[in-house]
Amino acid sequence: MYPRDHTIFALSSGRPPSALAAVRVSGPGASLVLTTLAGKLPAPRQASRRLLHDGVGQPIDDSVVLWFPGPGSATGEDVAEFHVHGGRAVLAALFTAISVIPNMRAAEPGEFTRRAFENGKLDLTEAEGLDDLIHADTDRQRRQALRQLQGLLGNRARDWRERIIDASALIEAGIDFSDEGDVPAELRAPAVKAISALHDEIAEVLAAQGQAERLRDGLVVAIAGEPNVGKSTLINQLARRDVAIVSPHAGTTRDVIEVQLDLDGYPVTVIDTAGIRETDDPVEQEGVRRARARAEDADLVLWLVEAGRAVDPAAMPLLGKSGNAGSRSGGSVWIVRNKIDLGGVEDVGLHGEFGIAASRGDGIPELVHAMVKFAANFFGTTEGALVTRARQRDLLRRASDSLRRSLELVEDSEELAAEELRAAAYALGRLLGRVDVEDVLGAIFQKFCVGK
Repeated sequence: MYPRDHTIFALSSGRPPSALAAVRVSGPGASLVLTTLAGKLPAPRQASRRLLHDGVGQPIDDSVVLWFPGPGSATGEDVAEFHVHGGRAVLAALFTAISVIPNMRAAEPGEFTRRAFENGKLDLTEAEGLDDLIHADTDRQRRQALRQLQGLLGNRARDWRERIIDASALIEAGIDFSDEGDVPAELRAPAVKAISALHDEIAEVLAAQGQAERLRDGLVVAIAGEPNVGKSTLINQLARRDVAIVSPHAGTTRDVIEVQLDLDGYPVTVIDTAGIRETDDPVEQEGVRRARARAEDADLVLWLVEAGRAVDPAAMPLLGKSGNAGSRSGGSVWIVRNKIDLGGVEDVGLHGEFGIAASRGDGIPELVHAMVKFAANFFGTTEGALVTRARQRDLLRRASDSLRRSLELVEDSEELAAEELRAAAYALGRLLGRVDVEDVLGAIFQKFCVGK
């Protein structure tokens, strides 16, 4: 996997057809590709217009080419870029012309970024930030990913690791000079001070992260309730398009329907579920089972009830003991009374209830506003958050625990304290991807798109 002696190429822009397309080539043969197709190498890092020809001299396209000699390139290798017209035939001809050159092959997903990582152009936290940036759906996700790509966590982790190594050097020097009277104590004191400060900094980061990790996946909101209360109409209103079939017949929705929303920059997945009721239809029974399961796992449940009707006691296990809007083990529940345009509503607004007319849109803006406030409270402060993945949090916690243990051991056993410091530095090395990370590299880079 990932043979390094090959030169790789891929489309690095959007799916054709398009007005323009960018094709990237990286590896030791990038200069050969340029000279073969464009005639000669252009000046480094300067765009040059060239008519491209294939290996037998047939013209391919009028293009703009760029040359980035390594190591001053995105991947750290020689890189060539071809900016051509984005037609399928143009790209097919270009790919064919490149592929017949010796030691050329199509890039695998994430291979350009992996080469950049292996050549020291970015650390693993920055690569994860790039992956998050590619897949960001909302502005808040974009900003969080961009901060990681710019080294927000990686720079801090490198500083922490260097300080741990310095403290470890002091401890180990004390071990080496253990027969020199007061020398070990003189070395131990600044080491202990440095270790304590490091532990406090990392512990503070771990304690202040809130729901920054969840921002990558988003908030899950389930619309649930009995059949024919307007669940599909509500999700269509929230999505501002027809994503679910609306029918007066009970049991129309059999499976779970999901819609991705951007609510003030917060990523929200809204789920329309099957109407919850007792039924003899095995297909509808499966739909009800799935509806209950998704509602239980959701961060917020919008439980729809027709205006003027009481909440069905059979739904109490889902809503909690009171049956009113509140909390349960899986998240929060809001009672939303639909069809208020038909009358029969007197106490909407009490107990956290909402009143809407999904068919006309009455009350929808107020409901959406409340959902935005819920999302803001749910995610908390994510601006400046250092930790955005469970992998990062786990390794920071390991480093913090090792630092704590080193402080507990340093007075009685400097050897064991030094070993804990080595463990802390190792954890931060894994965080940055600089030591023993082969087990996670494939999982991370294979999620990238081809050409990145």
